[in-house]
Amino acid sequence: MTEGEIRDNEWVTAMATTESTTGSTVLPGVPPFTADDLLKFPDDGNRYELFNGSLLVSPAPTPLHQRVASRLCMILEAVAPLELEPLQTVNLRASDLDVWIPDVVVVPAAATESVGLMFAPRDIRLAVEVVSPSSRAQDRLLKAGAYAAAGIPVYWRVEMDEGPTLYVYELDGKTYAPPTAHKAGTVAELHSPFPVSFDPADLMRRRG
Repeated sequence: MTEGEIRDNEWVTAMATTESTTGSTVLPGVPPFTADDLLKFPDDGNRYELFNGSLLVSPAPTPLHQRVASRLCMILEAVAPLELEPLQTVNLRASDLDVWIPDVVVVPAAATESVGLMFAPRDIRLAVEVVSPSSRAQDRLLKAGAYAAAGIPVYWRVEMDEGPTLYVYELDGKTYAPPTAHKAGTVAELHSPFPVSFDPADLMRRRG
């Protein structure tokens, strides 16, 4: 068993940490931060999330990261039933101390017209994270545990430096079962939140 496989199957609690970013920003409020505090933060290009009141700060995604998220959103949109809609980088509020920003989600289309700033976990049919060097621990452990605890039925993790590889987690009670890995060069046949098939390699290819 490789080191990566061990990490994928460890169900441990990871504490949120603050990622270093370029520049210096003075943020309003003091820990533990709340969802209301986040609304007062400056629009400085960083991504601000909360895990039990701890602040997680991530730099803006790289162009390749954005390509993968955009490709996946287009693939999902092409086959999604009319009552469901894929979206990118939405605010997801699980509690006053827990606010996350998945890279891609699938939500009821009606919810996109009724929700204001933040979706609730009950709205999320699928959450997706595209892993970058600064988010490996968070996406593999912290978010997998948090999304499962919030009752999100399906979580996908895209590891760009593995070809890419798509890891699919499905809720089994209150936790996710160990993920199924779909490698680049093979077609992933997926059934939830709706049937969709694609080669993970397509997520990183250039257009044309």
